[in-house]
Amino acid sequence: MGYFQVFLLLALIPGSTGLDNGLLRTPPMGWMAWERFRCDIDCRKDPTNCISEKLFRDMADRLSEDGWRELGYEYVMIDDCWMSMQRGSDGRLQPDPDRFPGGIANLARYIHDRGLKLGIYADMGSATCMGFPGTTLDKVELDAQTFASWGVDYLKFDGCHSNAIEQSIGYPLMSKALNWTGRPIAYSCSLPAYLGGLPPNVNYSYLGNICNLWRNYDDIEDSWASVKSILDWYSTNQDDLQPAAGPGHWNDPDMLIIGNFGLSLDQAQAQMALWAIMAAPLVMSNDLRTLSADARAILQNRVAIGINQDPRGIQGRRLLQELGHIEVYWRPLSHSANALVFLSLRQDMPYLYRNSLANLNFPAGSFEAYDVFSGKTLSGLTDHTIFTVSINPSGVVMCSAVGEANLPLRGSVDLKITHKKYSACSY
Repeated sequence: MGYFQVFLLLALIPGSTGLDNGLLRTPPMGWMAWERFRCDIDCRKDPTNCISEKLFRDMADRLSEDGWRELGYEYVMIDDCWMSMQRGSDGRLQPDPDRFPGGIANLARYIHDRGLKLGIYADMGSATCMGFPGTTLDKVELDAQTFASWGVDYLKFDGCHSNAIEQSIGYPLMSKALNWTGRPIAYSCSLPAYLGGLPPNVNYSYLGNICNLWRNYDDIEDSWASVKSILDWYSTNQDDLQPAAGPGHWNDPDMLIIGNFGLSLDQAQAQMALWAIMAAPLVMSNDLRTLSADARAILQNRVAIGINQDPRGIQGRRLLQELGHIEVYWRPLSHSANALVFLSLRQDMPYLYRNSLANLNFPAGSFEAYDVFSGKTLSGLTDHTIFTVSINPSGVVMCSAVGEANLPLRGSVDLKITHKKYSACSY
């Protein structure tokens, strides 16, 4: 298909103003295969962990039976390597018949029967990142229709093996094609990551009209160094990135790796806290079948989830970088509440960090605070109270600010208090 034909098609597809699906008013939550299971397609040698129908059924069972679904973890997401190496005779993408013998539509029904939703992966280009069939411009509409016919609820659209012109046409074209199917399908775009992630190469106002969320930066790896790199990039560029986020359109710093092999317990709490502050998708990539009790407690922390899912949808910011290698992050919440995270980038020993709410630009008044991970509540703070928090190396103290109204938490935690002013945490 020539570019003139593509532009003509863009003009003719209904919903020509772009994305109009009303989805993801809060950041999506769920589970995705990629970081933990990669492109393991050898089901003969590794039947438990290979990218297959069985793996996604197993994870759907765990989400529905182990308390995840009730907390908001609702998407089961397939990433790369699910396809056959060739399209079918009708030109459609097709799953590998040995690894997905029941087909994607049957898998979608299995997932839907458990009160969950199915996400799938495709690539705007000649091939996916791992070499499976890509979605060229002439196949965008067909692939959108195929996903809708299967009962897919979420599309991650990557961009390997495509150029800037194809991307500039293909991403909005897929947005319109998904709308045209009539099925609500959340749309995750990888376009910013291929354009450097920042203005002027990325127009986030425009992107918010065609995508529900987008990858901006490098893929996460199973290490604290990777988490820190992503966090620092987002914080350094927060003036450009923060305004782009909001209900229905989110920055995506990539998956939660909590429960894998690269993070300590403190570092796992740090990723959960900071992803909540950043209004990031809470999409786990781990093995829910073997998850430790400690990892489960972090990922199922109702207050952290409530902060992440706050309906105002304002992405938080880094307020301070202290000389003692302590960073302070803040996010405003509904009902005039706030959340703070104190992060230690030290490697030596627990650090006693002292400050006051006045120094963090809080207004004059009385405050009450709730420690998200310890469960402690502290009353009687004023804006000039000097508080001290003890932060473990590469760990956090995360505090939820609560006011007269209950903090709106997904899964409902009752935190009624009496003060009219709001704060974060203290000891």
